[in-house]
Amino acid sequence: MAFVSTSTHSAQSAQSRSKPLEPALVKLALAIAVGTLAPILDLTIVNVAIDTLQHRLHTSLATIQWVSTGYVLAVAMTIPVSGWAFQRFGARRSWMVSLTVFVAGSALCGVAWSTGSLIAFRIFQGIGGGMLLPLAQTILASAAGRERLARIVPFIAIPSQAGPVLGPVIGGLILSNASWRWIFYVNVPLVLVALALAWRTVPQTEVNADRRLDVRGLALLSPALALLVYGFSEAGVTGGFDHTNVIAPLAAGLAILAAYCVHALRSRLEAPLNLRFLRFRGYATSSAMMFLSGVMLIGGLFVLPLYYQQARGASALQAGLLLAPQGVGVAIGALGAGRLADKVGASARVVALAGMVLITAATVPYVLATAHTGEALLSVVLLARGAGLGLLVIPMTTAAYIGLPHSAIPSATTGVRIFQQIGGALGTAILAVIVQHALPATPSPHLIAHAFDTTFAWVLGLTALSFVPALLLPGRDQDGLSRRRRPA
Repeated sequence: MAFVSTSTHSAQSAQSRSKPLEPALVKLALAIAVGTLAPILDLTIVNVAIDTLQHRLHTSLATIQWVSTGYVLAVAMTIPVSGWAFQRFGARRSWMVSLTVFVAGSALCGVAWSTGSLIAFRIFQGIGGGMLLPLAQTILASAAGRERLARIVPFIAIPSQAGPVLGPVIGGLILSNASWRWIFYVNVPLVLVALALAWRTVPQTEVNADRRLDVRGLALLSPALALLVYGFSEAGVTGGFDHTNVIAPLAAGLAILAAYCVHALRSRLEAPLNLRFLRFRGYATSSAMMFLSGVMLIGGLFVLPLYYQQARGASALQAGLLLAPQGVGVAIGALGAGRLADKVGASARVVALAGMVLITAATVPYVLATAHTGEALLSVVLLARGAGLGLLVIPMTTAAYIGLPHSAIPSATTGVRIFQQIGGALGTAILAVIVQHALPATPSPHLIAHAFDTTFAWVLGLTALSFVPALLLPGRDQDGLSRRRRPA
């Protein structure tokens, strides 16, 4: 048996990086990017509209928050099904069905006649939305292959990271100029375009008709994730982790998750979240990075609008516009990371650490900010923070597949997305509790600014934790298959 040497494979990798991407692959990536943009924008647009919905539907905040919470719970419960659906029904059918469910749910939300009907339609919409992001990553990873993955990830990294920044701007514009129903109707034309593009570009991959769904594993994992997300959400609402409606779901979620872990390690079927993949260094470190990125990005996007609104007196629309530099930075960082991998073959570890340094450095000015800190300075800092997040996306995404067979891509993608979802819920809950306790009973500009300084100090601490898995990401000599033996 002959094997390809490290130097030979490195030369092949360099040659692969120098070749332009095929037009068909670029068209596929663009089609997928359009499809992923709708659910990402939707979540942040709706969050901006919660106050408006409460008044227009004449209900309480505790009730109307289920418009967001119900959607997030549906997403959490649906993600574990995506890997199985890709293998059982193929790429095109799974993608188009998910888009159809999402756009149908969006249209139904637009015609909702009561709070109850809106919540029910949001849950239905979340079933489609929960499938889209993991399916997008799976489709592109399968089509691009490991060698070209770093160059294709920016197509979904940019909408995935910039969408939450642009959403508040769009939401503010809609609520200022049109009926609240348009926060849902705006999804319809975008998804119809995505469906038309998908029909022409997304391949119908090989279908495994014998692929069995691990029903017992799904019956354990999905409720466990939903309970954990719900518990973290309630912690943010109640302002602490010492309430019964926080402790009970978290305890139940952890207990069911433990039962799932036992089942997953014993089952002969491939579990929805394959714990055996954690023995691969790339997948384990990528999962840790995904978890912490959820804390940094989603948690940070919870704190930043509040900071601009409460500490600096901005409106919802103004806060969204002030967050726009972060979206621009994400685009720059993601494209830069792809270029580094393309031109010089920079390792996942080097690119990730560069991103972490930028994110950390850009968080410090918010810790030290006062009520009189200039907005121009903070905008430049936010641009740098976004660039750091963009740099981080590609290495933590591509590292997940190092050492895994091609057939494991759907399951691996599902796994890292689950870790990110839980990280985002935990980060939002922790920071919501910190903000609530730090804000003074008698507001004053100085005390409010100090409260957010304390909150951003926690953001800085949580960000620093990400250096540990970043340092453990594969180096250049371990990227791709450079050290992996393969038959000539």
